[in-house]
Amino acid sequence: MELFVEKEGKRLRLGYTTGSCAAAAAKAAAWMLLTGRRKERVQIVTPKGIELDLQVLDTCIRPDRVSCAIEKDSGDDPDVTKGTHIVATVSRTEGPGIEVDGGQGIGRVTKGGLDQPVGSAAINSVPRQMIRENLEEVCRTADYHGGLSVVISAPEGEALAKKTFNPRLGIQGGISILGTTGIVEPMSEQSLVDTIRVELRQRRAGGARYVLLTPGNYGSDFIEYGLRLDREKAVLVSNFIGAALDMCRELGFEGVLLVGHIGKLVKLAGGMFNTHSKYGDCRMEILAAQAACQGISLQGARELLDCVSCDEGLRILQREGICEQVLQGLLERIHKQLDLRLGGEPEAGVCLFSKVYGLLGQTPNANQFMKEIMEE
Repeated sequence: MELFVEKEGKRLRLGYTTGSCAAAAAKAAAWMLLTGRRKERVQIVTPKGIELDLQVLDTCIRPDRVSCAIEKDSGDDPDVTKGTHIVATVSRTEGPGIEVDGGQGIGRVTKGGLDQPVGSAAINSVPRQMIRENLEEVCRTADYHGGLSVVISAPEGEALAKKTFNPRLGIQGGISILGTTGIVEPMSEQSLVDTIRVELRQRRAGGARYVLLTPGNYGSDFIEYGLRLDREKAVLVSNFIGAALDMCRELGFEGVLLVGHIGKLVKLAGGMFNTHSKYGDCRMEILAAQAACQGISLQGARELLDCVSCDEGLRILQREGICEQVLQGLLERIHKQLDLRLGGEPEAGVCLFSKVYGLLGQTPNANQFMKEIMEE
């Protein structure tokens, strides 16, 4: 695929989703089944409106069914499914309509709140629609009025799924067939946000009223070793803290507990809800402002502004004898910003930590939130 986007000064190649692969493989297999002729390439139009011309691989033609594969190409996106073969096996059915199911290497949904109901193959609604539309086109071309069965499989799917979020989401036995546009855009922030939304929606559908959020692995480790909680209870939200909070409000959670390293959460005190460094770095300025309220010396303020890490800043605050007061003010400011973002519903709680100094502080409701989260 020779389409590109410019991101941060880099020219990056687009790819296509597992959903596009499944639809293209199904179209090619159906065409060969209904016409009796081999097909070396197949064309589909993605929901984004981009036409794909793809090579058909691993063709196996039998009297009652045809299977073939499309190789997944995620472009310059580091997708674990890149290079894997997505296989479609198509056969005739006695009844009308098109049946879509998953076979080897395609996960099964075991928990509610996902795109497909419990027990179904993890083939999301847009790929299912793509498969149906492309097979309906083939049926019209071949003047075929019967039904078709499509089974999508991925021989490497079970092993690949261990490198994805599927086990956390309750999708067992393989990968998911995904994609809303049919196209993979390298380093897509939207795909990360969509993953967060799926996990939050699943937690809520499972009856959770309280949810534990953390930006990443530092927070996940601290939840387990610092707070002695089950790290699997946490939803990892990366830098998208604001978006995750918005989702929690939309989904109707009663409480949100955010556990994070001071280097991330300090930015929230300044109203930065996407904490990626490309959007700004106000860490030392915010610490210096809080320290000024507690009477830091001029020399201490200058040193604080020159720090490159919050842990180094905490050392200066300890030397100045104001660390506890600054952290309390910072925690209150973060809490206030969360409440403003959430509008008071759900209620917000915060745990702030450092890898060097451990737990730095928490809001009064944090322990109650932890209890609620662990009991659900």
